[in-house]
Amino acid sequence: MRQFLTLPDVAEALNISMSQTRALINRGDLEGIQIGGRGQWRVEQAKLDEYIDRLYAEQRQSREQKAQQNA
Repeated sequence: MRQFLTLPDVAEALNISMSQTRALINRGDLEGIQIGGRGQWRVEQAKLDEYIDRLYAEQRQSREQKAQQNA
């Protein structure tokens, strides 16, 4: 079963502000959906996990590139 988070839940999980959370979604960095008559945003837990995993991978790659440049 899919678990969906509200934007405040996502902001809390990432320890960032609501405006930063909205910016991640608006830029397409973090995938979310709008549901309901008022267009409330929700982010699937799996999408948040994928986003976090992607950030870790990008930072690993960046460190490896810096290490190769300094070698």
